[in-house]
Amino acid sequence: MQKYKLFTSESVTEGHPDKLADQISDAVLDAVLAQDPCGRVAVETLLTLGRGFVAGEVTTTAQVDFEQVARDVASGIGYTHHTCGFDGANCKMSIHINKQSPHIACGVDTGGAGDQGMMFGYASRETDELMPLPIMLAHKITHQLAEVRKAHPHLGLRPDGKSQVTIAYLDGVPHHIDTIVVSTQHRDGMSQQQVEAVVKEHILKSLLQTYSRFVSEKDIKLFVNPTGFFEIGGPAGDTGLTGRKIIVDTYGGMARHGGGAFSGKDPTKVDRSAAYMARHIAKNIVANNLADKCEIQLAYAIGVAEPVSVLIETFETGKRPEDEIADLVSKRFDLTPKGIIDYLDLRRPIYQNTARNGHFGHSEFPWEKTVSF
Repeated sequence: MQKYKLFTSESVTEGHPDKLADQISDAVLDAVLAQDPCGRVAVETLLTLGRGFVAGEVTTTAQVDFEQVARDVASGIGYTHHTCGFDGANCKMSIHINKQSPHIACGVDTGGAGDQGMMFGYASRETDELMPLPIMLAHKITHQLAEVRKAHPHLGLRPDGKSQVTIAYLDGVPHHIDTIVVSTQHRDGMSQQQVEAVVKEHILKSLLQTYSRFVSEKDIKLFVNPTGFFEIGGPAGDTGLTGRKIIVDTYGGMARHGGGAFSGKDPTKVDRSAAYMARHIAKNIVANNLADKCEIQLAYAIGVAEPVSVLIETFETGKRPEDEIADLVSKRFDLTPKGIIDYLDLRRPIYQNTARNGHFGHSEFPWEKTVSF
């Protein structure tokens, strides 16, 4: 009898309150970088019923209306009072922005890392994107929820939502989709059966055709809004905060995580830029057929340019010894903060789009490009 191991990952929609907060923080970063590529940003957003708070440190020559940036993001996602219980255009919005600590700036200005910490990158052959299957399918569900909501408003979907995907693995390889959970905010008065019908027809039907090789003869266990009604969502239903979805943002729990959030941080913060570089390296190790699976850890000390450690793990799938792969990496890539920023061209307003549907596995981002060793 075949014995499967089950692994689960979740994603959230762009209208989830934590993701809304992430996008506001990254929209602030983009607005600064659009005028001042060397601007320093470390911004957090908190959202609750009828109120928003944007706070942090910004050092820049740019002139930015931070309040309007926040309102535009919320309204653009679809948060208007008459549909969602949270009005991006008219809620109370408080801005508390200070300058960055000069002691931190001193270390960064000399080329050092903006903070200490460790960052992980990961890649495997489970999907075309060289990402774990559970998180990629979960992201595609939440992406589809947003696309259908905007294209077909008559269906009654609203911005807030979540997905969860459980994959059955056999001998370490994805075998079939075991369980899918979809929770989506909807207009008042829709029954659970109506929401389930929309999800099956407009969200899952085409996706399951795309991933048909993972659909087995056994029925997929499907749960749609398992608690019943989901009429109140977004900040009206739950407080949102920047940086609370770090596993959604990365590999869905399949790889280790250093603990640092991404959104609202400019690329001098290695929490963000080094995690992007680690993904780039891991992906290219797999893409260049040096391994079928790879995890890389980078670690930095504040104010120090070179990483204090670099660790490559190929989980016994390497086609060459790990120390040889590490040598190739050290010769191919500059892992100083400045080297990473220059190589990936990170001083550009590209970040708001990273704060929805995960930071990895999307070809539009520079760290997803494949290169030869």
